Amino acid sequence: MDYCIVLVTVSSEIEAKTIARTLVEERLAACVNIIPGLTSIYRWEGKICEDRELLLVIKTQGQKVAMLCERIVHLHSYAVPEVIALPISDGSARYLEWLDNCLIAP
Repeated sequence: MDYCIVLVTVSSEIEAKTIARTLVEERLAACVNIIPGLTSIYRWEGKICEDRELLLVIKTQGQKVAMLCERIVHLHSYAVPEVIALPISDGSARYLEWLDNCLIAP
């Protein structure tokens, strides 16, 4: 089994919790950490922008990334949400077993 961490930025705590809870409830993610206090500087529509954001750190299986991305795009308020998947090269066997168990439908 392969595993991924998916990074997503959002504009508000309400949006962060809505996306996180939905992904965990739908078993697309085993866990979502919400990290507040980011400052993002980026180019959008020809301008340099600076905004406060929150970062979602989402743990999932590689096979669920496509469905997870689709769900995030549907739930997200941004026209172009950041959704970046990074492979997990190694990890605690017990944690990865827990992750697998969380993503299995009951």
